[in-house]
Amino acid sequence: MTSPAKKSDFYSIGELARMVDLSQRTIRYYEEIGLLHSVRRMEKGKRVYTDDDVRRLKFINRLKVLGLSLAEMVELEKVYRIQRNNREIIPKLLAILDERANQIDDRIHQLAALKQEIREYQVRLRGKMMVQEA
Repeated sequence: MTSPAKKSDFYSIGELARMVDLSQRTIRYYEEIGLLHSVRRMEKGKRVYTDDDVRRLKFINRLKVLGLSLAEMVELEKVYRIQRNNREIIPKLLAILDERANQIDDRIHQLAALKQEIREYQVRLRGKMMVQEA
């Protein structure tokens, strides 16, 4: 059983924003689209956040780095809210990450081909310069 958070365990939105390197506006947006649910309100309706919110936002940031869109994250969150376990989420997340890895491989191939084309063009241009100088 978890103990309720003490007052000192709460963070203002400004403190939270600094802790997770996000803007306050972004945090509010994540609340609006359903990525952040555990927001509490204290007296006078002031938002307060907990260590769980810190962990959640750090996880969201990690998913962004891995290439997930906000829409994909919201979809995963909806599935989690229904299932309340990771059994359904992990296969979906793996499929998304497989797709991202494939997209990166495709992009690397395209960039390597572009680099080769640039090098070949440079050789042709240098050849034209030598002909003109002679």
